[in-house]
Amino acid sequence: MKKISILTLIVSLFVSTFVAANEVNIFNARHYKADGELYSKFTNLTGIKVNLINGKSGALEKRIISEGADSSADLYITADAGRCGAMDSKGTLQNGLTSTAIKAAVPKSFRTSKWVGIAKRARIIYYSPERVTGAELSGMTYEGLADPKWKGRLVIRKSSNIYNKSLVASLIKNNGKAATAAWAEGVVANMARTPTGNDRAQIMAVAAGEADIAVANTYYLALMLSGKKGPEQQAAAKKVKAFFPNQNDRGTHMNVSCAALVKGAPNKDNAIKLVEFLLTPESQEHFTNNTFEFPMIDGVSPSPLVVNNLGLDFKQDMKTKLASYGKNQAAAVEVMTAAGWK
Repeated sequence: MKKISILTLIVSLFVSTFVAANEVNIFNARHYKADGELYSKFTNLTGIKVNLINGKSGALEKRIISEGADSSADLYITADAGRCGAMDSKGTLQNGLTSTAIKAAVPKSFRTSKWVGIAKRARIIYYSPERVTGAELSGMTYEGLADPKWKGRLVIRKSSNIYNKSLVASLIKNNGKAATAAWAEGVVANMARTPTGNDRAQIMAVAAGEADIAVANTYYLALMLSGKKGPEQQAAAKKVKAFFPNQNDRGTHMNVSCAALVKGAPNKDNAIKLVEFLLTPESQEHFTNNTFEFPMIDGVSPSPLVVNNLGLDFKQDMKTKLASYGKNQAAAVEVMTAAGWK
C-alpha cells in the first residue's frame, strides 16, 4: 500500500510539473481586446495556456518588484520601451530573448537580450492645415517645437506621461542634457494651455482651434478615424494632418510595445515561444489591423487607415537605441520638472 502511495505521489508531481510547463503567465499592461484574441490563437496552435494578469503598468511593476523571486510572472508586456528599460535597471529582468527567430525579426535598436519590441509607433506632430503653412513645417524637427514662432500654439501631454518621458530621453541621448533642458523651457513657453488629457485630447484641441500643433502617437489618429471612439472624435481627426519630424537628419522618434522576460520566470521556454509567435506575420497583421500600430517585422503592411492618413514612406530613427529611453528616463523627468512642465 505504501509503494502505491509513493507511486501516486510521483505521478502527481510529474503531472503538476507538466501542467505548469504548459502555460505562460503574462503581466499585461496592454488593454486591447485584440491582444486576447491573439493569445487564444497561440493556445490553439501550441496547447500552451496563456494566463493574463491585467493591470496598469505602475501597479504591475510594483508587484513584480515586491514579489521578487516568488513572482509568477513570465513576461511583462507594456506599451513603452522606457518602461521595459526602467524595469531592467531595477534588476527584474533576465537574458533569454536572443533566439534566431527574434533576432531575425526585430532590428537591433528595437531590442535587448531582456526585452524586445513587438509593435512600433511613432510620436509625431499633428497640425491644422488651415492655420499652419507648409513653410512653417518645412524641415520641422522635435527640436523645433521650442521655436518661439509656436508660442501659444502647441499642446502636449503632461511631463508624467511615459511617451513624453521617452521622447525627452531620446533628445537627451542625441543632444545632451543641457541642450534638452533649454529645449524643454522653450516647449513650456510655447504651450497653448496647461497640459491635460490623453493623446486624443491633444488632437481634438487642434481640431477645435485651441492650438495649431499637437504631439501624439500615430495610432491614435487611426483609432479616431476608425469611428471606434465615436463620431465626435472621428470628425475631429479629419480636421488635422500628420507630420513626421526630423526627416532630414536622424528620422522620426520611434517607440514600441515591448515584451520583457521576467527574472525567475517559471515558464521561460514558453515565454520565448510566445514572443516568437507575436513576431510572426499573422500576429503582426493582427496588431496592425486592430491596434493601428506599425509592424515590427518586414513584409507586413500597416492598416489601410494608417497608410491612407499617415503615409508609409517616412524615415524612422534607427540610430537611437530604445534602451537609452530607460537609461535617460530620470534625467528626462528632471529636465521637464525644472522647466515647469506640468
